[in-house]
Amino acid sequence: IADLIEKMYGSHYSPAQVSNISKQMIPKVEAYHKRKLSDRFFYVYLDATYLPLCRETFEREAVYIAIGIRPNGHKEVIDYCIAPSENVEVWTEMLQNMRSRG
Repeated sequence: IADLIEKMYGSHYSPAQVSNISKQMIPKVEAYHKRKLSDRFFYVYLDATYLPLCRETFEREAVYIAIGIRPNGHKEVIDYCIAPSENVEVWTEMLQNMRSRG
């Protein structure tokens, strides 16, 4: 993460600084996944892609994403989640969660 931040912003951060930034982001990410979805969408696109990871258990994990197109044409990432593989159970849970939020 430190290497990515350095490439993006030109500043180096220590492992402790990256850890502190990550800790500060957790509540924001949780709020994003729980926010009310009040807008209507003309279309909702669902897709998943696999990204390489540096973990002991999996080499790649699926990133599920739902993108909505608003009536004015603007795109919005409605939600996303990460799971070891793509399957119907994860899609079902993600869609039910989105439905419960509006």
